Amino acid sequence: MRIVLCYPVETRHFEQIQAAWPEAELVDAGQKRIAEELPSADIYCGHAKVPVPWDEVVRQGRLQWIQSSAAGLDHCLVPSVIAAEIPVSSASGVLAKQVADQTMALLAGTLRSLPAFFRAQQKKEFVRRPTRDLHGTRVGIVGLGGNGRVLARILKTFETTILATDWFPEQRNEYVDELLPADALDEMLSRVDVLILTAPLNQHTRGMIDERRLRLLPKDAVLINVARGPLVVESDLAQVLKSGHLWGAGIDVTEVEPLSPESPLWDLPNLIISPHVGGQRASRIDDMTNLFCENLRRFRAGEPLYNRVDKTLGFPEPAAMWTP
Repeated sequence: MRIVLCYPVETRHFEQIQAAWPEAELVDAGQKRIAEELPSADIYCGHAKVPVPWDEVVRQGRLQWIQSSAAGLDHCLVPSVIAAEIPVSSASGVLAKQVADQTMALLAGTLRSLPAFFRAQQKKEFVRRPTRDLHGTRVGIVGLGGNGRVLARILKTFETTILATDWFPEQRNEYVDELLPADALDEMLSRVDVLILTAPLNQHTRGMIDERRLRLLPKDAVLINVARGPLVVESDLAQVLKSGHLWGAGIDVTEVEPLSPESPLWDLPNLIISPHVGGQRASRIDDMTNLFCENLRRFRAGEPLYNRVDKTLGFPEPAAMWTP
């Protein structure tokens, strides 16, 4: 059994994984060697940020399981993998707490007009400017997966009314006041003051937040994107922000990363941009390794994997999700 890794493990993580399957050959490929090592893997755990030969891997028929070290799966759910019988599991939930931290930073900063105050500070202007409240607002969450569920719990402490859309609207969540099906997004938009995107990137979500939908939001609403950049049509977002329809927005992700210096987003006074740092956490690799080792145990025992995804949707069903 050959297990190939492509996430930033340290020696102690390598030893922990080896202890979970002592007989296995364990290879720390990293980004530099993953394209070379992946075709001979039986099990793969990681997130390749460089091109890898997925079609060749599938044709060889050796790979038995993909464990993503990211919640998003657009890096590995290519057509050949989707069509194959290779099970794929995600890191959904592993990064939920740090994503929630980043979301709250972007949200609070946008609502309390921090971009305006930062510019005023540089000019040494001690002048009051309008701000918005988080307490008592109506929040809409698009995608009630691991990240969305943690956010709902945190946001509820601010006396918010929480609506959400999800592919599994029958799931129960004590923090969500109203859970709507995914195709009810338009209905939800007109009813919320804050819209938070935590959905995966797939054929259904790419470009889903365009000018039409941004203008369905009430005037002075706020958009926060901590999911994937291509969920939002950036040119439309820039236009709607310039028009004054939205109070502001906070984005941790962009359509193309890094964001081009020529992008008009940089100059918008009511937009906060962070460089895809939502998943950063001191214990991130520890948490990911714990999930992988538990799933290794389950794989060897023939038990259902945590976070096994529906490959046509790109995310796991609620009952399969990992809770760290």
